[in-house]
Amino acid sequence: MTTQNTAPRLSWRERLTRFDVKAAPYALVSPYFILFSVFGLIPLGYTLYASMHQWKIGNPERTFVGLDNYTFLLTTYDRFNWSVVNTLGMFVMATVPQIVCALMVANALNKRLRRPLLWRMLILAPIVTSVIAVGVIFARIWGNEYGMVNGALELMGLEGVNWQGGRLQSWFAISSMVDWRWMGYNALIFLAAMQTIPKNLYEAATVDGASSRQQFWKITVPQLKPILIFTVFVSSVGGMTLFAEPLMFAPGAGQLGGGSNGQFQTTTMVLVDILRTHGNFGIAAAAGWLLFLVIGVVAAINFLVVNRIQGNK
Repeated sequence: MTTQNTAPRLSWRERLTRFDVKAAPYALVSPYFILFSVFGLIPLGYTLYASMHQWKIGNPERTFVGLDNYTFLLTTYDRFNWSVVNTLGMFVMATVPQIVCALMVANALNKRLRRPLLWRMLILAPIVTSVIAVGVIFARIWGNEYGMVNGALELMGLEGVNWQGGRLQSWFAISSMVDWRWMGYNALIFLAAMQTIPKNLYEAATVDGASSRQQFWKITVPQLKPILIFTVFVSSVGGMTLFAEPLMFAPGAGQLGGGSNGQFQTTTMVLVDILRTHGNFGIAAAAGWLLFLVIGVVAAINFLVVNRIQGNK
């Protein structure tokens, strides 16, 4: 005679509890993935489809051309290649000082200060300022005739600089806008990370005779490695999609040409110019995908560089 083991039947409360434990986490994170699919993956795939077609706005006919749009941008349309150079140049000029200054400011705010909340709010103030207002103000600061910087140079007996006429000068001026806006944001991220570093590390370093500078470079910076990677990645995406600052910096704000010779025209400005001025959705979509690939390469290089600096080979 054999006996058959039967599992006890679960009550509806136990089933509901088990379902809640297993399914609730997926239900809570699902809205993000649903929204990302609708507003991210689907438009991304549709843009890839458009980039392989000859497609004019207002013309319903679409002709499949494969990679011809990409070939046109890389080999024939010189402004696209120059825009990538301009974007990379302004990205380097803006990102490196921005990260370094943010680290220094965060380290200063991490000290014992009177009214620390006030200082943190002041550091955060540029972020809430309209980017259009920032562009207009900085365009006046770096103006050729009545700009504040050229006025200061003339007071010192130096000749004024045509900040909008040259490539390096315009890169420097536009990078100053980006640094002013986003340095405080990165500083607050670094400050939040610094406050999680165990204090006993600094106490032990003080007992060993390490100076404040040595503690900063030997303890603080290595402990901030994940945050550094995050900020560098976010700065890479933001720097490679620069649009509003150079647009407002152009003489007669609103021009997509990026100066008389395209000296500070970014890739996003070229993309909008192709779509708005020429009405070619296919080539504009191809430019967007090329920009996406460039951002991926730049982000990967920055990730490897940060890892190498931190000694993680």
